Amino acid sequence: MPRRADTIPMTAAPLVPEHATLEELRTAAASCQACDLWKSGTQTVFGAGAPQTQIMLVGEQPGDREDVVGQPFVGPAGQLLDQVLEKVGIDRQSIYVTNVVKHFKWIPKGKRRFHQTPNVQEITACRPWLDSEISLLKPRVVVCLGATAAQALLGKQFRVTRQRGEFVASPLAPFVIATLHPAAILRMPDDTARDTALHQFLGDLQKVADLLTPTEKVSCP
Repeated sequence: MPRRADTIPMTAAPLVPEHATLEELRTAAASCQACDLWKSGTQTVFGAGAPQTQIMLVGEQPGDREDVVGQPFVGPAGQLLDQVLEKVGIDRQSIYVTNVVKHFKWIPKGKRRFHQTPNVQEITACRPWLDSEISLLKPRVVVCLGATAAQALLGKQFRVTRQRGEFVASPLAPFVIATLHPAAILRMPDDTARDTALHQFLGDLQKVADLLTPTEKVSCP
């Protein structure tokens, strides 16, 4: 019996141009309607950063600020990420940051918009954009930020709580590691939990920094 039309997964694959440049991918993604998140998101938030890079950081989805500005990791979580990158000696301008899902998924609470975790269908629909970014950039290191990114790229069985900070074998890149998402650190219930998570996050990114050549590092005070 043929499958019902409404059970067939939607995907952005037909929208992805062949042999595209990064800018051509970004332009094509701007009009993506492969899932319903475009209806509530302000705009597609594509990846950004150095086109010639060793490091790609992959998060879950853009947040409220990213949705408004149209750039990834520019809100509070991005500011924390920048601080930690500087501490471990990684130049933000030398890396590439992106998300598994390119539209902000949210629900209203009063006048504020609150983050909602994307579901399997939304992740599946958006995955071709991320695959194209990885294929084009060919990073030496892929860093999964948080559980959604880690499970999307490394499989549903992957657990950040157990495997955080470990380099794992993957066809994605020579070095692949998962760590906490900076937004999760900001949401920790108290200072003690937040400090512990921040220490773990810094340690994981230090492992990434140790793989870099001197030209990709920044001098830290």
